[in-house]
Amino acid sequence: MIVNKRRRPLPLTVLSTTFVLLWVLMAAFPFIWTVWGSFKVEQDFFSRDSWWFAIEGSRTIAQTGSAFTGDGYYGAWVLRDFFSSVVNTVIVTLSVVVVSLTFGTLGGYALARSGYRYTFWLLMLALVFRAMPHITLVSGYLLPFFEMNIWGHLPTAIIVLVAINQPFTLWMLHSFFLSIPKDLDESAMVDGCSRFQAFRLVVIPVMWPGVITTGLFSFLLAYNDFAVTAMLLSQPNQTMVPKIASFLGTIQQEGNVMFAVAAVVSATAPLFVLVMFFQRQIVSGLTAGAVKG
Repeated sequence: MIVNKRRRPLPLTVLSTTFVLLWVLMAAFPFIWTVWGSFKVEQDFFSRDSWWFAIEGSRTIAQTGSAFTGDGYYGAWVLRDFFSSVVNTVIVTLSVVVVSLTFGTLGGYALARSGYRYTFWLLMLALVFRAMPHITLVSGYLLPFFEMNIWGHLPTAIIVLVAINQPFTLWMLHSFFLSIPKDLDESAMVDGCSRFQAFRLVVIPVMWPGVITTGLFSFLLAYNDFAVTAMLLSQPNQTMVPKIASFLGTIQQEGNVMFAVAAVVSATAPLFVLVMFFQRQIVSGLTAGAVKG
C-alpha cells in the first residue's frame, strides 16, 4: 500500500526558504564583513566618505598595489606578538575544560545518585554562585592574590575561571545523569564492578554527548572571558580577548586599527569551525539533558 505524503504548498516552501536564507545572511554578515575588511587598509574599511571604498579597495590598491593586503595580520601576529596570546588562550581554555569536566562529572554523578535532601540545597547554592556577576567575584580575589604574589599568572586565572564555571557544569551534568536510569550502573555493580568502575565503564560512555556539550560551553566561557583575564593576568600573559581590547585602546592612536580587526577575525574563526564540527553533538547532548528517565 502506497501512502501519499502531504506536500507543503509551493508558496509556503518558497517563503520559508527565503526567510531562512535571509536570516542566515543577516546573522553571518557581520563576520563576513569583518573578514573582508581585515584585508583592507584603514582608510578603506573605516572610510567616512563612502562604504563603497571598503568594497572596491581603491586606497588599498594605492598603498599596497593590490585590492587585498595582509598587513593587518602581519602587524597583529608578528609586530604585536598576538601569537603569544593565542598560546595563553589555549592553555587557559583547555585547563578550564579539563578541570571543570573532571570535577563536574564526579560531582554531577554523585548529586544525581544521592538520595539525601541536602543535594537540592547544594545545587541551589551553586546556582546562586553562578548567577553572581564575575566582576564582583574577581574583586574579592585580588587582595589575597597580591599578598600571595600569584597575581598575573595563568594558573591564577584558571583557578578563578574554574570556580566560576563549576556550578554551571554541575547543573548541566547533573541533569544528564538524571536522564540515565539508575538500573544501568546498579546492574554493572551486580556484575562485579565497583561504583567508580560502573561510573567510568558504563555510565560515562552512555552520556558522552552530554560531556561534549558541557565541555563546549565551558570552553566558550573561558575562551570569551574578558573580566577575569583582564584583571588577573599581566601584559605578557594576556589571552586573546584582553589583547584585542588593548589593540583598540592603544594602537588606534597610531592609525593601525586593522591590527585589531585582523586579531578579531583570528579569534572568531576557530569558534565557527568548532561549532560546525560539533553541532550534532551539541544538539544531541542538549536533547538528552532535557529528558529525564
